[in-house]
Amino acid sequence: MAAITMRLPVARKVAAPPSAPRGGEKHLVAPGDTITTDTGYMRGHGTYVEEEKLIASVAGAVERVNKLVCVKALKTRYNGEVGDIVVGRITEVQQKRWKVETNSRLDSVLLLSSMNLPGGELRRRSAEDELAMRDYLQEGDLISAEVQSVFSDGAVSLHTRSLKYGKLGQGVLVQVSPSLVKRQKTHFHDLPCGASVILGNNGFIWIYPTPEQKDEEAGGFTTNLEPVPLSDREVISRLRNCIVALVTQKLMLFDTSILYCYEASLPHQIKDILKPEVMEEIVLETRQRLLDLEG
Repeated sequence: MAAITMRLPVARKVAAPPSAPRGGEKHLVAPGDTITTDTGYMRGHGTYVEEEKLIASVAGAVERVNKLVCVKALKTRYNGEVGDIVVGRITEVQQKRWKVETNSRLDSVLLLSSMNLPGGELRRRSAEDELAMRDYLQEGDLISAEVQSVFSDGAVSLHTRSLKYGKLGQGVLVQVSPSLVKRQKTHFHDLPCGASVILGNNGFIWIYPTPEQKDEEAGGFTTNLEPVPLSDREVISRLRNCIVALVTQKLMLFDTSILYCYEASLPHQIKDILKPEVMEEIVLETRQRLLDLEG
């Protein structure tokens, strides 16, 4: 009779108190892991207290701000914060408002009073504006907007009062986990390779050809429907595959990492970037260049 080997589960070690990790490594926890037994810490998001222990309720990285300890989930829906830049899709036209899908638990709201009128004119919204809402934005349209406020139930209210926000034209949408988008001062980037990206804090990334001139008079409503040249389409496709590669290898997305990954992918054909071995090679080179830049 053949011998049978059995593996018994090993008890998890209690995680050390959330001190500053060495070498920039993150302290990762799974649900049920004890973060610390020190009673001096305050309970933040993603944690709960049981028998005087601070325990993780989600899988993610432990973050500490003074005495406040929270766990940032690695894979999560978008939790809106005031000032965030988001890319969303109109799902419904209602009375004086649009419902917008922004990768959060609840649909976001864009009020008619929270957007620029075509041409940028400033006046009260009339009944005619309400009747013409579908002429401005209709179901399926993509928009870029800023988070104006967050309601008590977690729903997000948006505004597009700046000319840099509004309806999006031709381009490619990539959906990633919101935790992989790095927070920066600006999320609109014109890359030197000939394309631009909007890195939405909600994990929606919009890649589009860089416009030759900024159309300031339209108020963010006219979309350029001219055919996009083949060279621009190739750049956009390469950028899209590079972002997919970075996300697969769990590397943070910001303008420098995307540009380094784009440059590392140039020796390869666009379709080859999605091959696992090529993906690993170009992301490894990108990570090395980022480490050299930091230090």
